[in-house]
Amino acid sequence: MLILVINSGSSSIKYQLFDILNGKDKSENKASKEDRKLLCKGLVERIGSEKSSLSHQKEGAEKIKKIVSVANHKEGIKVILDVIASLDNGVIKNISEIAAIGHRVVHGGEEFKSSTPITAEVLKYIEKYCELAPLHNPPALLGIKACKAVMPETPQVAVFDTAFHATMPAHAYLYGLPYQQYKTYKIRRYGFHGTSHKYVAIKAANILDKPIEKLKLITCHLGNGCSITAVENGKSVDTSMGFTPLEGLVMGTRTGDMDPAIVFYLMKKENLDVDQISELLNKKSGLLGLSGVSNDVRDILREMEAGNERAKVAFEVFFYRIKKYIGAYIAAMNGVDAIILTAGIGENNAWIKERICKEMSSLIKGCSAKVLVVPTNEELMIAVDTFEIVKDLK
Repeated sequence: MLILVINSGSSSIKYQLFDILNGKDKSENKASKEDRKLLCKGLVERIGSEKSSLSHQKEGAEKIKKIVSVANHKEGIKVILDVIASLDNGVIKNISEIAAIGHRVVHGGEEFKSSTPITAEVLKYIEKYCELAPLHNPPALLGIKACKAVMPETPQVAVFDTAFHATMPAHAYLYGLPYQQYKTYKIRRYGFHGTSHKYVAIKAANILDKPIEKLKLITCHLGNGCSITAVENGKSVDTSMGFTPLEGLVMGTRTGDMDPAIVFYLMKKENLDVDQISELLNKKSGLLGLSGVSNDVRDILREMEAGNERAKVAFEVFFYRIKKYIGAYIAAMNGVDAIILTAGIGENNAWIKERICKEMSSLIKGCSAKVLVVPTNEELMIAVDTFEIVKDLK
């Protein structure tokens, strides 16, 4: 069964096309690589610009890139479908071969505890949570509506970043606000990167050759956005991101945890409005704000080697927060079987694993825990979830 995975940004659309041959074992613990084949992947970017472009790569072939005319997301989807079914670079004969489309949707609130078929009602909820995920849910809506316009009969599925964290207990997701604020506005910890955390937790159980239902895992998704999740018996029981993706670890441009009174203080001192303080906390802080150099760890490491003290401090703040959260979640679960590092920083910086093993040696040895580097594959997880939902539809 062919599953097209779509990840829409405000001016871009990432895509991957998978052939899910049987998909019977959703956990992948017994599935062979042949059961989930990536056929092609690519990116349409700068949508609405005169410099719109398409990058496309068939599995096993060289990447192609060309300038295309893409005024909106609907045209972007058409460009994607055209190249997928093209004679020169395509992998299928006709787009009618695509059985379903899976969409990454960041925020599903409390309503969605798992991936779900997209209906008019589901669209209303995705739109409702645009307020809490203004950078992510609106583009997802654009992608969904574009696919509906171009392929109206093809089933679509929403795979929510928040869904994996729906298993958190109330003592983990509630804040110390008056309870009525939660009841009225649903102010609570939601958590994000759920698809990635779920995928690497499953893969770690496979590596350890143990049932995920009997494991205590700490999954660390470390990229430009970062989050850590405590996974106990296959379920998320706590996670570092909260009501929005701003909470938790120090990230590329986000502050992470801090005293909320700082917001009022800065607004008064700098005469900032709500939008300005939001931009400061989300886009000008974190590694970028601390180092004054970059939000990219690679740049910061180069500056450290050159003797830049601010870069060194930024690096230490970044790592220290990671270490604190790992320690907190070992305490929360009363132990850990494995700590998993993933995403751009987690997969490509051996020093993180080395420092965790060195600086948390007593805790890790006490639990007999392993530290694993597991490449994430959110797109494959979306494809498998989509398959499981649509496989029995006729």
